[in-house]
Amino acid sequence: MMDVVYFAWVRERIGLPREKVESTAATVSELVAELSVREERYAAAFADLSALRVALDQELSDFDASLEGVREVAFFPPMTGG
Repeated sequence: MMDVVYFAWVRERIGLPREKVESTAATVSELVAELSVREERYAAAFADLSALRVALDQELSDFDASLEGVREVAFFPPMTGG
């Protein structure tokens, strides 16, 4: 069981700030695939992975990263300077 956290427009599309997810996914990409087939709102949020970033236990990571031992996965749009 892991916490999945959504920020900015990802949260708006999915409609939740966070949720607990039971997953057999070995990588972030596999988790995204599992979430995407849940409902249309998840598919819409994950339609363009190039527009998303991911952090594992609050460390910026990649979509091919392992989920072994991870307690929190966060999805958010790229940060822009300002």
